[in-house]
Parts: sequence; structure tokens; C-alpha cells
Amino acid sequence: MKVLLQKNIQSLGKIGDLVEVKSGHARNYLIPQGLAVQPTAANVRAVEIAKQRYLEELAKKREELAAKASVVDGKMIKIEARANAEGHLYGSIGAAQIVDLLAEEDIFVEPEFVVLEQPIRELGQYDIPLDFGPQVKASISLSVLSIDGEIAPSLSDEDEESASEASDESGDQPAVEDESAE
Repeated sequence: MKVLLQKNIQSLGKIGDLVEVKSGHARNYLIPQGLAVQPTAANVRAVEIAKQRYLEELAKKREELAAKASVVDGKMIKIEARANAEGHLYGSIGAAQIVDLLAEEDIFVEPEFVVLEQPIRELGQYDIPLDFGPQVKASISLSVLSIDGEIAPSLSDEDEESASEASDESGDQPAVEDESAE
């Protein structure tokens, strides 16, 4: 059965496309849900008008997102978190925390725009990409500091010397078993 799509459907097509589907799928799902109609002349005209409105709304939304991306692009933000001596955070920083930091600076973005492969779990400097949609990208710089204000942990010269001496003392001597215990 041929139907005319009224909305974008990822597995079938875009608004205004004439697609061939099984009749049961069209009668039981697509038509009752308002996703498709039968391809009559009146429906074709109505779907073309709806498609034009959709494209205008899409262009307007893309302009708004591009304006938002230009405001946030290159922004530098800082966050303080608790971390151990090696620089590992007690917890993690995810998209929600990054969105909250931007909101504190009156920049409102949705968490789904923040692209993180995995949550941030260490102190340091990170470039966070933001994906606002097709052809609308931005990037922010995030500094994760310990509550003490350090970007990354560093050992002083005395700490390095004592750490190397401790490894020399424990690593050079073989283990001795106590034979009197038997």
C-alpha cells in the first residue's frame, strides 16, 4: 500500500515522501497515529503546505541554534571538584553539570547538545564539543580544578625523592622466610 508521509520517520522517509508499506502497517499504525495519509490530490496539497511550514520552522530553529552556538563557542568555564592526590575525582562531571555551569553564566543549552564520550573523572583542561544539530557545532573549554585550586597534582622534589627511596628499599631485598616457625 502506498502512503504519503506527514512526518519524518527515520526508517521510512521524510515529510511528503510517497512510500510503499505493508497494508497492515499503514492501517494499524501509520494512519491512526497521524504519521501518514492516503495519497489523494487533496492530501498531497495539504502535505506540501505542511512540509513548507516544517522547513520554515526548521530554518528558524537552525538560526536560533546557530546564534546560541556562536555565543557559547570558545567559552571558558571552570569547575571545582574534590579529588585525591593523584588527581582522580571523587565522582564525575557529566553533561548535566556542564549545562548547569553554562546556565550560571546565562547561557542555556540542553544536556543532549553536550557531547561527552564518557564522564570526566580527572583534573585537567578539556575541550568539550557541543552539537546543536546538522552543521551547527561549537566547543567550550572546561578547567576541572581541585577544591584547593590546583589543575593537576604535582609532587614536590622532596616527595619525589622520598617516593623513589621507598621503592628502592622495598624492591632490592628478597623476601626471607622464618624457618623457626615450622
